[in-house]
Amino acid sequence: MKKIKKLKYIFFTVLITLAACDEFTEVDPIGPNADNFFNTEEEYDDALIGAYDLLQGTFWNNTLAVSASDDFGAGGDSFNYDQPVIQNVNLMIQTPADQEQLRSVWQLMYAGMNRANYLLENKDKLDFSGKDEILAQGYFLRAFYAFELVKFFGNIPLKTEERNGVLRIADAQVLAGDELSMERVSSISVAYELIQEDLKEAIPNLPATQDQPYKVTKGAAQALLGKAYLYNGQYSDAATALNQVISSNQYQLTMGEDYENMFLTEGENGPESVFEIQYTNVEGAGWECLHCSEGSYFVQFNGPRSPYDDPVYASGWGFFLPTQVLYDLYDDNDMRRDVTIFDLREYRDSGENYSAPREDTGFYNHKYMPRKSDKAGNASTAELVHKNNYRAIRYADVLLMAAEAESQSGGSNAETYLNLVRARAYGDNSMDYTSAEGDLIDAIYTERRKELAGEGHRFFDLVRTGTAKAAFDAYNANKPDDFEAINFTVNKNEVFPIPRIELELALAEDTWGQNPGYTSN
Repeated sequence: MKKIKKLKYIFFTVLITLAACDEFTEVDPIGPNADNFFNTEEEYDDALIGAYDLLQGTFWNNTLAVSASDDFGAGGDSFNYDQPVIQNVNLMIQTPADQEQLRSVWQLMYAGMNRANYLLENKDKLDFSGKDEILAQGYFLRAFYAFELVKFFGNIPLKTEERNGVLRIADAQVLAGDELSMERVSSISVAYELIQEDLKEAIPNLPATQDQPYKVTKGAAQALLGKAYLYNGQYSDAATALNQVISSNQYQLTMGEDYENMFLTEGENGPESVFEIQYTNVEGAGWECLHCSEGSYFVQFNGPRSPYDDPVYASGWGFFLPTQVLYDLYDDNDMRRDVTIFDLREYRDSGENYSAPREDTGFYNHKYMPRKSDKAGNASTAELVHKNNYRAIRYADVLLMAAEAESQSGGSNAETYLNLVRARAYGDNSMDYTSAEGDLIDAIYTERRKELAGEGHRFFDLVRTGTAKAAFDAYNANKPDDFEAINFTVNKNEVFPIPRIELELALAEDTWGQNPGYTSN
């Protein structure tokens, strides 16, 4: 049972409707006055739960990340641009004028950081047994939210300070007026270094296992640290951190039928789960505040458009359509193909009642398709409260990140880790890597593409490896003639534009500036 919401303290349940904000700092309620709070262990735990709460808002991150991939078309209404920001991102034509999902990522991730900061700035007010672990979870959460922001927006504005001779994210909330003195960090690399410091502080005080699935573990922090090193090109450090996750023996690949069911609700928080974002359908929301739901809206996007009659799957919005190239990338005996891609081509072509989405491939993102059994008992507006968890970091990802880090730093375990993932996919070692395939690092990149498809990692993998332009050129060369081309612009589309309204609200159009290549329009 997902218990995080049962513990939620009342002042963290009240979210401002972000679209109505008219000041930069109105991204999150400050909460009760700290002078009258943080007087008991329970209040520290309540503040921590408030910081966890914004993780559920990352469904917006996933909608953009999957759409940005070369392996997925945006889809949607074939006659109207019903989700224009998602569809713009799919074509790499997003602008600073775009809001909705892009603005939600900016606001909700900063709000998550500020909730963590509220806890951390009061870390010395009270001493009690177990406080170090609570603070460690706070540092992890701040690092996670910051990591998402850096992935999307580059060298973001941060409130920083020097502690023990090291530049750190400040243990202090961003309050009204702080935006006038906050600066963007000097580079993306420095931003990742700040994230690494938070994780290094968290790891020693986190346990290997937790009593509740929502709580972060030592392995999750080590995995995110390894990922932050990898994104920053620090391959030896990444290998060290990721090998610690592997050698802990806390995780294992799910096999056979368990793997086939891993993305179902019954497969949540399993042995492959390193860090999983919890969703529930017991508390609803409304269309005026989508992120106020305790469920995942991302799932609704992945279903075939109504009318669609199926005993297992529910209809959805018809977005995130796998490409034919991705489908063909899998061998027939690779069990990941059917786990990843739901093939509706025969149904579509049979004359059944089928509503074709934009740039229809006949394929759907099977990992996160809405299922009728999961919608039973949904609270409020059913489309907004899907209870399917998001597998933010799973063990297969750790193995492939470790394989990449080892390959890039001269380690000896890269082939072993790659082959573990392949053996699960094929059921045996018949497809182990050989040099006849080509460079090992290219094989690892291809394996990530197949293993993690539809989970929101592909676009950022392309960016950090410098292969995005080539990937989108390949997409254009292989797409159907009636599909639009995607023109990825180097030194621009690696990051997304800061929503113009956020710069205006912060009075930072000149001090922060827009990301390179994006005009002010």
